[in-house]
Amino acid sequence: MSGPLRELWFLSRDRAALFWIAIALIAASVSVNFGLAEVSSQRAEIERLKRGDQIERAVALEDHRDWGSAAYYTFHLTYDPPSDFAFAALGQRDAAPWKHRVRMLALEGQIYETDAANPDFALIGRFDFAFVAAILSPLLVILLVQDLRAAERAGGRYELLSATSATGAGLWFSRAAWRMGALAIALLAPLWIGAGISGSGPGAALLASGAVVAHLAFWWAITAAVNRRDWSAPVNLTALMGVWLALAIVLPALFKAGVDAAIPVPDGGDIVLAQREAVNDAWDLPVSATMDPFLERHPEWAGHTGMEGTFEWKWYYAFQQVGDQTAEPLSQAYRAGRERRERVADVLTWALPPAKVERALQSIARTDARAQARYEAQVRAYHAALRAYYYPGLFLDTPFDDAAVVERPNYTPPSS
Repeated sequence: MSGPLRELWFLSRDRAALFWIAIALIAASVSVNFGLAEVSSQRAEIERLKRGDQIERAVALEDHRDWGSAAYYTFHLTYDPPSDFAFAALGQRDAAPWKHRVRMLALEGQIYETDAANPDFALIGRFDFAFVAAILSPLLVILLVQDLRAAERAGGRYELLSATSATGAGLWFSRAAWRMGALAIALLAPLWIGAGISGSGPGAALLASGAVVAHLAFWWAITAAVNRRDWSAPVNLTALMGVWLALAIVLPALFKAGVDAAIPVPDGGDIVLAQREAVNDAWDLPVSATMDPFLERHPEWAGHTGMEGTFEWKWYYAFQQVGDQTAEPLSQAYRAGRERRERVADVLTWALPPAKVERALQSIARTDARAQARYEAQVRAYHAALRAYYYPGLFLDTPFDDAAVVERPNYTPPSS
C-alpha cells in the first residue's frame, strides 16, 4: 500500500479524527441551514411589507386629497434585500436596520430607528457559516493535527516512524494533509450546497472557499510550528489554545475598543435628539426662523414662502427639513467616523486572521458595514426625491390629482 493510501487508511481508522471531522460537517450544515432559513424569512417579510405598503398607500390617497396630508399620512417602504450569498454571513443584518417605512417628515428621526433585536443574538450573534469558518474551524484544525508527533512520542513510536519513513518529514505532512483536506471538504460541502439552493453564482462560493482554505492553511502552519517542538500533547494543546484565544477573541476585542476610542463618533441618539429638538422648537419660533435656513437650501421657493394663516403644510415640511439640517453636522460626523473605523479595521485585521476571514465573508455576502452604509445612502436619496416631488405642490399650491400621484418616485433597492 502506497504512502498516501496508507495514511488515508489510518485516517479512516482514527475515531477521534473522524469525530472532529463529523463535528465540522454538522456545524457547517447547521449554520448554512440557519442562514438559508433567515434569508428566506427576510425575503418573505419584505414581500409581505411590499404588499401591505401598496394597500396602505392606496388607502392614504383615498382619504387625503391634498399635498400636505397625503405626504403626512403616506408611508414609503424602503428595504435592502439579502443577497443570494447572505446565508453564509449575515453580518450587519443582525445589528443594523435593513428596512424602513419613511415619511416626508425629518429623516434623521426615522433612519436610526430599528426593530428590537433578540437580546441573546445581540450578545452572541448568529450561528452562521462565517462564525464556523472564523471561530470554530481553527479549533478543529488544532484538535485534528496538534498531537500527530506528540502522540507518537508518547507511544514510543516517533523515532521508529521517522527512521523507517522514506520521506522523513513528509510522513507528518501527508498525515496532516489528509486530515486538513477532509476538514476542508466537511466545511465547504455544505457551503456549496447552500449556494446552489440559494441560487448564488459560483463566483461568491469560490471566493469564500478561497478565504476558508487560506484560513485553514494559516492555522495548520501555526499548529505545525508548535508540533515541531519536543512538547507533550497537553502542552501543545495548551499553547495552541492560547494562540487561538488571543487571535480569535482577546485581540479583536482589544482592537475594536482601541479603534472606537481613537475614532469617536456621535451617538445615533444624539442625532435624533438634535433633530427632534429643532423640529419641536420650530412651533414656537417666527416663521422666518424656519424659512430663512430652508431657503438657503432651496432658493427656488423664495417667492412662495408667505403664509395666510397660522399653519400651512409648506411651513410644516420646511421646518422638518430644517430639523435635518440642524442635525446634519452630527450625522455627517457619524457617517465619516464609521467609514474611518472601517478603513482602519481593514488594515488591523490583517494581523487577526479570524476577524479577517469573517470580514471577507461578509463582504462577499454584501452584509458588511459598507453594504449597510449603501442602503442608508439609498434611503437618503429616496427621501430627497420625495421632497423634490412634494415641494412644488406644497409651495406652488398646484392641484392634487391622480396624474400627479403617478409621478411619485418609487424606491429602488441598492444595486448589487
